[in-house]
Amino acid sequence: MPQLTIWYNTRCPVCDAGIDWQRNKLLALVKSGRVAFKDINEEPEALAAYGADVDDVRRRLHATDEEGRLITGADVALLLWKLTPGESWLATLLGNRIMRPVTRLGYDRFADVLFAWNRWKGHW
Repeated sequence: MPQLTIWYNTRCPVCDAGIDWQRNKLLALVKSGRVAFKDINEEPEALAAYGADVDDVRRRLHATDEEGRLITGADVALLLWKLTPGESWLATLLGNRIMRPVTRLGYDRFADVLFAWNRWKGHW
């Protein structure tokens, strides 16, 4: 079982490009099976046990860790940055106790705008 499974929306061009870029930077972890990236559109019920549906994942990144905990939004981005060579400084800067609430707020507002744009453009 992967240490971290990232659930995202491949139908969103911004999300898909961002995850593709991130996956390439984490290629060694992906190949070793420690990190997995999964399209929620292929397994729409995958996070139902957590109370999350497809639109939740289309709105914000979701992940499950090796202990089965659900992680959402900015916290997923922070975990990815922490794992990514050369990007751990972002996790340190934006994930510290003072900045984390601001990071979450900024992420959530961006995610809301992106979700609305995807609905408007029909990226479902």
